[in-house]
Amino acid sequence: MRRLLFPTMLLAGLSLAIAGCKKKVPTAGMPGGFAVQVVAVEAKRQPVTETLSLVGTLAANEMVEIKSDTDGMVEEINFKEGQRVPQGHLLFKLDESKLAASVAEAQANFKLKQADFERSRELYNSKLISPQDFDQIASQFHAAEATLELKRRQMKDARIHAAFDGIMGARQVSPGQVIARNTTLSWLVDLDPVKAELNVPERFLSEVRVGQTIELSVAAYPDQKFQGEVYFVSPHVDPAWRTVLVKAYVKNSEQRLRPGMFANLDLTLKVRDQAVLVPEAAVMISSDKASLYTIDGGNTAQLKAVTTGLRMAGKVEITSGLQGGELVIVEGTQKVVPGGKVKLAPPEAAQPYLDPERTNGLKAGS
Repeated sequence: MRRLLFPTMLLAGLSLAIAGCKKKVPTAGMPGGFAVQVVAVEAKRQPVTETLSLVGTLAANEMVEIKSDTDGMVEEINFKEGQRVPQGHLLFKLDESKLAASVAEAQANFKLKQADFERSRELYNSKLISPQDFDQIASQFHAAEATLELKRRQMKDARIHAAFDGIMGARQVSPGQVIARNTTLSWLVDLDPVKAELNVPERFLSEVRVGQTIELSVAAYPDQKFQGEVYFVSPHVDPAWRTVLVKAYVKNSEQRLRPGMFANLDLTLKVRDQAVLVPEAAVMISSDKASLYTIDGGNTAQLKAVTTGLRMAGKVEITSGLQGGELVIVEGTQKVVPGGKVKLAPPEAAQPYLDPERTNGLKAGS
């Protein structure tokens, strides 16, 4: 019995000694343990522009298809294709000889009816003709007057003028060509400004308003950005697509933008001057909840629950949980525990997270 008891007591003593040694070994990051080296940067307050990325189509400020309002032969074409013309410029002139003859005929008939009307009025006032006779002559006079105005209008239609300042398109007729009414002659286009038309999903309707800015790019000039301003928000939602038509004016003094172009657009929804931004590496996501570590004045790591907003390349907006100015840990979070001691890595370790801030271009819905 004594031989068995001694080994048992010896083993128990060794176990207690080993356990006692383990208690004296500090755990990394635990309160009272050695400090874990981390990389941290300051959560900064910076302006943030919230934009919505969409696609749209460009349209001319004004564009008309020039057609003849009367039959006739093309006598003159007073422009060159692609020429800029002012409002009121004479573009086409049709042969007026037949129209002038019709006007002269209508004018002669009008004078005759006018004389009959004046004589009948004197006779009616003298009670020498009946009211019925006078009304019939008066009706013929007014009909002749209307016919004369119609013939004059038709003669006026033989001259087609520019309705606004613009650029002429390709002409579809030649001098001497006989055309019928409604024949397309050419196009007149106003290209400065152009209109950007886009369809905004209805969930963003409360954030869209007249006066907002847009930025767009087109495939023809991929390195150039064009600026515009919203001037129209449709008063109704398209029931088929659940979108709202929005239009914006875009300056186009160099005429690089053309109607029909496909455009990528960023519509500015909101501008927040004092948004809190942190590097994306600082935010930890677990079960749809976000958190991050901050460092207090005692070089202790504090776990904080935060709410994230918009995202951009390398950065996240924090809408609640931070005030701005806190040090947030971006590297070393795997070894840190709440309340654990930390020490900062050399400043150059944080340099990759201190690149010039890009606070524009945050995308709605990201």
